[in-house]
Amino acid sequence: MDTEHTAGTESPVSTEEFLLPRSREANERLHAMVPGGAHTYAKGDDQYPENLAPVISHGQGAHVWDIDGNRYIEYGSGLRSVSLGHAHPRVIEAVRREIDRGSNFVRPSFVEVEAAERFLATVPTAEMVKFTKNGSDATTAAVRLARAATGRPRVAICGDHPFFSVDDWFIGTTPMSAGIPASTTELTVAFPYGDLAATEDLLTRYRGEVACLILEPAGHTEPPPGYLAGLRELADRHGCVLVFDEMITGFRWSEAGAQGLYGVVPDLSTFGKALGNGFAVSALAGRRDLMERGGLRHSGERVFLLSTTHGAETHSLAAAMAVQATYVEEGVTARLHALGERLAAGVRDAAAGMGVGEHIVVRGRASNLVFATLGENGQPSQEYRTLFLRRLLAGGVLAPSFVVSSALSDADIDRTVDVVAQACAVYRKALDATDPTPWLGGRPVKPVFRRLA
Repeated sequence: MDTEHTAGTESPVSTEEFLLPRSREANERLHAMVPGGAHTYAKGDDQYPENLAPVISHGQGAHVWDIDGNRYIEYGSGLRSVSLGHAHPRVIEAVRREIDRGSNFVRPSFVEVEAAERFLATVPTAEMVKFTKNGSDATTAAVRLARAATGRPRVAICGDHPFFSVDDWFIGTTPMSAGIPASTTELTVAFPYGDLAATEDLLTRYRGEVACLILEPAGHTEPPPGYLAGLRELADRHGCVLVFDEMITGFRWSEAGAQGLYGVVPDLSTFGKALGNGFAVSALAGRRDLMERGGLRHSGERVFLLSTTHGAETHSLAAAMAVQATYVEEGVTARLHALGERLAAGVRDAAAGMGVGEHIVVRGRASNLVFATLGENGQPSQEYRTLFLRRLLAGGVLAPSFVVSSALSDADIDRTVDVVAQACAVYRKALDATDPTPWLGGRPVKPVFRRLA
């Protein structure tokens, strides 16, 4: 049975306000067995207010239920992977049909033919594709391929983008670099997004050493005019491989990704997240002459590109095909943008109405919204994020971001805006008191990438 949520606005938080006893117990059990208490750091209970990290029982559409019986409107579902909503009928039916036929064989299944054809028809800028289970494997394969093709050791990453891979070449550049040799990290260099001159300076400084430029083609802001085309020209002129990480932009920007929207073709690109609507599938795609280096139809040295036991599980590929068909036939990307625009406008109006419009800031493309929580000094504040998340949770909104799924209804958006308005009223009280501590209910939420636990 659902629990009615209320977000009090009259006084600092009390222990009776909103409790999750079964979730708290489950989190303790998780920590006893699973390092970090979750299998993805961004899902850890340190990302939520103390003792208010729901453990999920199940989901349907845009709603999830925790094991304490509370129902939430959910945003950022599956770290942006569940863009059609949980248990989408068309996807589930495709998965069930394939599961009954077997999931993994000693030779390729015919569904691999169909999935590759469907992907290349959806992303026509790519000439070949190889599937795997997660984004890190795909981006690392792109880096390995670029190094093999160019004979160069260095990788140039966009320093303004938060995540590319769990592998050493990237994680060694973050505060969580323990266990990674400095000799590995030294081969990764960074360039700023939107600054062609700085990128050219980097390529000149390491002339003949940079194998690839890897970046998200777009993030919280649109690419400056001519920027992506300029990167394309720089990569060609300096002889390096241009890699677009489309894990997030794929499908949310257009069915063919950001490259399809902006009309700039990378040498290699990686897709995932929305591709499987929660099922584990990602893809490396790109130019035939590059991709074939990981194949058998060439005379050069072989590249160990991608080779995973479960990389082509039939049910995940069936999910991917159903997702792509749904996006194309039902105009899902346009719906995501419309829902996001409605949500962003409502949140901004609610924040402004409560006098915190300069402190709760909604950013990003409408299909991929995030929010910033700023303190009295206008700087990002984990304390105010904690306060805000606590009030959203108490109001029945689970929102580490405001990334929408197409399963949201207008009523869901309107309810979310109402809860945001209540949270903003508390936010205003905390700002007036110049101390959010009484409203936190415990320690602040923590950033994912930090050196110490």
